[in-house]
Amino acid sequence: MENTSPLTLVVPEHILDPLLASANCAKLDQALENLIETAKTPDGRLNLASVKILPIVLDLIRCQISSSNHVLVTLSLKLLRNLCAGEILNQNCFIEEDGVDVVARAFDSISFDTNFGDEIIEIIRFGLELLGNVCGAGEEHQAAVWFRLFPVVFKDIARVRVKKISDVLSMVLYSCCNGSNEIMRQLCEVQGLQIVAEIVTTASRDGLGEDWLLGLLAKICLEESFFSPLFFMLSTAGIVEKNNNLKETDDIFTLENEFLLSILYESLNKKRNELNVSKEFALSVFGILKRVVTVVDFLSRGQSKLPTGTPAVDVLGYSINILRDICAQDRVKLRSEESVTIVDLLLSSGLLDLLIDFLRELEPPSTIKKSFPQESTSVQLKVCPYKGFRRDIVAVIANCLYGMKHVQDAIRQKDAILLLLQQCVTDDDNEFLRECGIWAVRNLLEGNEENQKIVAELEIQGSADVPALTELGFRMELDPHTRRAKLVNISPR
Repeated sequence: MENTSPLTLVVPEHILDPLLASANCAKLDQALENLIETAKTPDGRLNLASVKILPIVLDLIRCQISSSNHVLVTLSLKLLRNLCAGEILNQNCFIEEDGVDVVARAFDSISFDTNFGDEIIEIIRFGLELLGNVCGAGEEHQAAVWFRLFPVVFKDIARVRVKKISDVLSMVLYSCCNGSNEIMRQLCEVQGLQIVAEIVTTASRDGLGEDWLLGLLAKICLEESFFSPLFFMLSTAGIVEKNNNLKETDDIFTLENEFLLSILYESLNKKRNELNVSKEFALSVFGILKRVVTVVDFLSRGQSKLPTGTPAVDVLGYSINILRDICAQDRVKLRSEESVTIVDLLLSSGLLDLLIDFLRELEPPSTIKKSFPQESTSVQLKVCPYKGFRRDIVAVIANCLYGMKHVQDAIRQKDAILLLLQQCVTDDDNEFLRECGIWAVRNLLEGNEENQKIVAELEIQGSADVPALTELGFRMELDPHTRRAKLVNISPR
């Protein structure tokens, strides 16, 4: 068989001959292409495993790592990737032949400090996809990949600002951690979170590709308790490391902060009934909410919905929306044996006070504002920093009120019933405010005679105009004994 490809001149015969014979081809590059196609099918992978082609391909990479011609390395990694896609014989052989070290050495040969072209990007991508396929074989394979590449090689790769690399790196990290408490623990320490922060930085600039990063961040932030250190790693001022502990610095919110919150919000929406959100995560998000309100400009009216392009405003908005969904989820998943819920923890930390203060300090909804004459005042009321801000606040309050009598009573004790009634209107800057307001007031009145009595008195006095009371499931009646108006619940049980 004549070897006409110039690539064959630098390949030893004991590697070259079996590859050409297996592919029935005279040129090495074409032989690798043919084998790549063969390895796309289960039968093809099994047949190539029976002739032990994988060790030969590893030897080919070993002899080509120092070469400036990356074609053979790229094709070899692509072939190995296909060979290890669900075929246990090849996956085991890859570990036995120290294939992880071969891939790591291929990565080490790359200079990550300079810009590089498509060939190098393909080497990194195919190498990572190969490792991800190998991890699918179980704990031994996961450990072999993790302990050879963590943290140095993973960190170098994570700093490459290329979307398709950061996407597949997320897949490898997720695959390594899946089912391994030890690897998950290491990923959630300082060096591991630094790698994740680099991936988030790339995704915040180039967009989110596949769902691997969503899954990875759901594990780290929602199920575990490492959201806060990761969040502050992404701040401009960031965090400082002292004795392997993370210390937060100044409140400077960034595009990366906003992006992290936005994809965690997306995760909560996608897997609302699957994720068990930790109490630590909920309290951390509330802590960020309390901090971000000190830097947001509430005197400049927002002109757009989320995301607005202003990091602090977006951090504010996504924090509120995440708390809204957590409170809704917590009410649905409430179990009788749980004496303290996430909602209870948030309320005891001051969530309701903060939200009520927000509503008090905001200018009235546009419908109410238009019905009153303009009056000069020395107090400048706040405005919504993004479209939907008021609605989102009301939605969180509504979810906290659902089935919670002590929250209903707290609204009354804070003299905030009329304030909530005023949210049952349309507003130019808050789509669906009326619907959220009606839901909040219904939850406020349901089963609470004291609150119903106050609303009835406000109606009689003319202090509250809520034509949507029937939509709430209530109607006004005159008590024949006291001759006073009262609200009667007419909703079906």
